Amino acid sequence: MLGGMSEQTVALVTGANKGIGYEIAAGLAALDWRVGIGARDERRGAEAVAKLRAAGADAFAVPLDVTDDESVAAAARLVEERAGRLDVLVNNAAVAGGGPEDPTALDVENVRRLVDTNVLGVIRVTNAMLPLLRRSAHPRIVNQSSHVASLTLQTTPGVELGGVNGAYTPTKTYLNAVTIQYAKQLNDTPVLINSACPGYVATGLNGFNGTRTPAEGAAIAVRLATLPDDGPTGRLFDDSGVVPW
Repeated sequence: MLGGMSEQTVALVTGANKGIGYEIAAGLAALDWRVGIGARDERRGAEAVAKLRAAGADAFAVPLDVTDDESVAAAARLVEERAGRLDVLVNNAAVAGGGPEDPTALDVENVRRLVDTNVLGVIRVTNAMLPLLRRSAHPRIVNQSSHVASLTLQTTPGVELGGVNGAYTPTKTYLNAVTIQYAKQLNDTPVLINSACPGYVATGLNGFNGTRTPAEGAAIAVRLATLPDDGPTGRLFDDSGVVPW
């Protein structure tokens, strides 16, 4: 239970049919939470739900394309029908640029596609779910970010974060900035909102070249989803603690 709740805690994880998102959902379900599995592909979402249920999880499918206003609105209605409120939202869904991202030769349409999913998608889902989150006594929002999004780390000599990345990396920096603004706006409410750095995880986003497992990458999001009422808000974290913006 979150923050001493007497009722079953309800969470929604976007992009939860595979990779880190699936492991976040599994981690929250292991706490005896009820977890909505947000997935753009309904078949894959249903398969993920079946797999989680087979392992004893209380999971339900939430068809959800974070780039589509009506899909997001329908997802909010579904969560309300199934649970009546939402305690935790994990904005995990994201897309990568799909190759070298030389900023001097970027395809602007590709950049727009990344922004629509990685930033605007988070805003769409968060705003649609906030009325349900406000019904919770202990609402939490976790936005999936990255170490590469840190402007401090990007500009610190000797810190190695990979090559030049003109599209994907800035979308996560943008997301960090949005997270801060939400935290400021919601500062006088019970909502705690933070960003998570999962580390270099082997997923489809990087061609499975990462050095960490999805389960390892999911741990920080699970921790931020279970913060106590006096926990931090408007910060960026990895497994070791606070990461500079």
